[in-house]
Amino acid sequence: MGGSGSKAKGVWPFSGSGSSGDSTGEVSEQSLARLRGSKNATPFVFTRRSSLYYDEDGDLAHEFYEETVVTKNGRKKAKLKRIQKNLIPQGIVKLDHPRIHVDFPVILCEV
Repeated sequence: MGGSGSKAKGVWPFSGSGSSGDSTGEVSEQSLARLRGSKNATPFVFTRRSSLYYDEDGDLAHEFYEETVVTKNGRKKAKLKRIQKNLIPQGIVKLDHPRIHVDFPVILCEV
């Protein structure tokens, strides 16, 4: 959990420079100047990578299991075996509502 933020500096036009010597006012002015300078930069996220997969039959799910019968000491027992081969990721999915990017440097609610 929590691995969605960008680690590289300068990847997003609204991310701060990251140097510790700058004051917050200078960093935010610089970030806003970068944001205004680039026409296609937006703080909103419209797509995301899906966590769903297609199997050989075309079924869509997070995980796939196969039921196998194991015979041990003359007793039959059903077990579920997770399938990890021949799965195709769904890819990029458009979000229903735009989200604000995790690196956007604005306080939304102050307590």
